[in-house]
Amino acid sequence: MTSLPASNTAPSPQTSPFVKALLGEERSALLSRLVEGLDSTTLHWLSGYLAGVAAQAPLQASAPTPVPQAVPDARLTIVYGTQTGNSRLLAERLKRHAESSGLTVRTLRAGEYPVKELREERLLYVVISTQGDGDPPDDARGFCEFILGKRAPKLEQLRFAVLGLGDSSYPKYCEVSRVLDARLAELGATRLLDRADCDVDFEPVAKGWIDQAVNHATETLKARATTNVVTLPRSAPPAPTFSREAPYAAELLANQRITGRGALKDVRHIEVSLGDSGLSYEPGDSLGVWPHNPPELVAEFLAELKLQGEAEVSRDGRTLPLRLWLSEELELTKLSRPFLERHAALARSTELQRLLTPEGSEAFRALLKSHQVIDLLRQWSAPWSAEELVRALRRLTPRMYSLASSQKRVGAEAHLTVAVVDYQAFGTRHLGAASSYLSTRNGDTDKVRVFVEHNERFRLPRESERDILMIGPGTGVAPFRAFVQERAESGAKGRNWLFFGEQHFRTQFLYQTEWQEALKQGSLNRLSLAFSRDQEKKIYVQDRLREAGRDVYAWLEGGASLYVCGEAQKMAPDVHAALIDIISTHGGRSREDAAAWLDTLREQQRYQRDIY
Repeated sequence: MTSLPASNTAPSPQTSPFVKALLGEERSALLSRLVEGLDSTTLHWLSGYLAGVAAQAPLQASAPTPVPQAVPDARLTIVYGTQTGNSRLLAERLKRHAESSGLTVRTLRAGEYPVKELREERLLYVVISTQGDGDPPDDARGFCEFILGKRAPKLEQLRFAVLGLGDSSYPKYCEVSRVLDARLAELGATRLLDRADCDVDFEPVAKGWIDQAVNHATETLKARATTNVVTLPRSAPPAPTFSREAPYAAELLANQRITGRGALKDVRHIEVSLGDSGLSYEPGDSLGVWPHNPPELVAEFLAELKLQGEAEVSRDGRTLPLRLWLSEELELTKLSRPFLERHAALARSTELQRLLTPEGSEAFRALLKSHQVIDLLRQWSAPWSAEELVRALRRLTPRMYSLASSQKRVGAEAHLTVAVVDYQAFGTRHLGAASSYLSTRNGDTDKVRVFVEHNERFRLPRESERDILMIGPGTGVAPFRAFVQERAESGAKGRNWLFFGEQHFRTQFLYQTEWQEALKQGSLNRLSLAFSRDQEKKIYVQDRLREAGRDVYAWLEGGASLYVCGEAQKMAPDVHAALIDIISTHGGRSREDAAAWLDTLREQQRYQRDIY
């Protein structure tokens, strides 16, 4: 973004080609004379006045004047790859900032980017996340494979920049962005600014990088903009009133346990009212929830570190009591590498410091899985001050829950399926932040801060006659409740087949009566169940897939779309392996060809996953 001049008086305006293209020579000259010499206060008032005039002006019925399309070297292309939606969020923010600076911008999901155009690109920004242990998001696999592969062209004409998102708790933090950044440079492209890596709390790093990226793009395209015809950007739709940064305070309508007495898991069906918020969603989208940390966990922190909850502490220009920082602002239930590094130094623990070396990576990963922050504080004592603790902990981030409802059926409501994290470890009780928060809300008094996170890569097929297979063990069944509701309400003709798995039939058959009713009504055509602990040999959804392999393959061969939702580390790879087995066995293909066929389904958006 261009820095403001030191003086309060605006400089003499230079009419840009963009303004001339919009208003014409005569009107743009009048505009220049009008604003010349006005101070910043007057200019701000004038912009508000003109916005009010625009709001009252009638829309013109005449067709817009056709504008030639921008050639590639006068355009910024932004490609994003996302698993949870954060990369898309930042890519869209980057696009808005760039367009507000008068640039022509196109934004594409990595799975939709036509890689043959890479040879002609002149300015490319990539915003991409890393999943698990160094993997690209599902929708970016083809894009990454092309750039990293032998078919990638030389790119001496390209200027680029990469913004990475990841979780520093993983050893291969932001690995995908690092590899892409290095590969683009290897292909001859010029790096406009250094790669930035964003942790789970991505805002601080992302904001500075986006500002720099827009400045560099503006400088790069400025000279070309005087010689090329620039496509006028379309008016962006108004930003929603409620968003991640400005969540809606939703009334809680229902908080019902849907696992039976004696079940090993407490799973809740949560319903919130969206009221007159204007928030809308589609099946496949998520509801973001801003939680508070469990009060008992906050008390344990204060007691363990012998700190006063009322002590005033400042961070990022804000001053709050320590108890409020710990309750509502900072991450207490998830351990991160930066905090571990600082704690190891304060505790002067060679054992912890050894975990941070390459040789200790496996033990480090095990520690992150088994320990919360409070466990670290208890096992390795360290002299934390209130100020240093607040600076070292990560900012609390919203939790995303797949929506378990269709608005065509429930209207201005949003339904969630939430597994409550509540377990014993190291002799003490451990709670999850958001699940504990939601499960203890009282509908009569409490409200929940929420927003909608759209997920374009997990969508029902556009063709209502297309069959769908849904694989969703545990709470992974949530979006498929929405899918079945949506297909029933819209009168879709395609068949619906659900694979669901849990531990026990009697106590953990989530939404049992709804599925039985859907089978009766014909909105669910087949239901395959796997309850792992109801017999001596454990049975999972991947086993049921193999048992029904002939029919599964017939559905896929006949054009069905395939959806998987749930846990990423074990379930998703096991299901993927079962699908390869099925395609190989019943399609008469080698395992390599079966994997390639499955990749083709992914490219056609007929194999979509929402895994976490």
